[in-house]
Amino acid sequence: MTAHFFGDTAILTGRSLRHITRSLDTIITTTIMPIAFLLLFVFVFGGAIDTGSDSYVNYLLPGILLITVASGISYTAFRLFLDMRSGIFARFHSMPIARSSVLWAHVLTSLVANLMSLAVVVLAALLMGFRSGAGVVAWLAVAGILVLFTLALTWLAVIPGLSAKTADGASAFAYPLIFLPFISSAFVPTDTMPGPVRAFAEHQPVTSIVNAIRNLFTQQPVGADIWIALAWCVGLLIAAYAIAMVTYRRKIS
Repeated sequence: MTAHFFGDTAILTGRSLRHITRSLDTIITTTIMPIAFLLLFVFVFGGAIDTGSDSYVNYLLPGILLITVASGISYTAFRLFLDMRSGIFARFHSMPIARSSVLWAHVLTSLVANLMSLAVVVLAALLMGFRSGAGVVAWLAVAGILVLFTLALTWLAVIPGLSAKTADGASAFAYPLIFLPFISSAFVPTDTMPGPVRAFAEHQPVTSIVNAIRNLFTQQPVGADIWIALAWCVGLLIAAYAIAMVTYRRKIS
């Protein structure tokens, strides 16, 4: 049964990846906004923002990476919605395949597409002056956090992809996620914010994730931030997966 699931997921993921390779403009589109934010904040606002860091692009990049993921997963919800409406799910379910493999194919495709977008954004940051003395282990830790974060948000995107009434509604849920980093430590230190805003910023998931990635890049002690970040990512992943599967079963029953 396990081999059956993995085999079906691999075949369906290959199908979805072929759609991505035929429309690379999707990858380009999801990187335009994060790179625009990089350019805007580094070259326009960066000189007026005091973060205590020698290079504002170094300070800024972790938050931009999270915005890149939030931007990319909106396409997952959109593609899933189109597959639901086109009847392709009903066609798949008439075949002897593992039911959950259809969703996992979309999730894994989202992961690959987002990793490609993240690589493009990091390359752009390097061209703009980003530098890190982090070793291989630190980079792998950053990659692990970003993979967990992407999986968590992708399973969250599955829910509107299955339940939305319109294509715009399926992808619009990502907008609050894109702007959540603005009320965090992603762009400025939280101690510069007024009391209520600071309290929210310091206790929402983006701040701990950004701080953990930033400390890994700068070779600083990560402290409790990395464990808080992992707890947020794993907790959100489990909750989103459970709700998505319940929603999926109701849709196909």
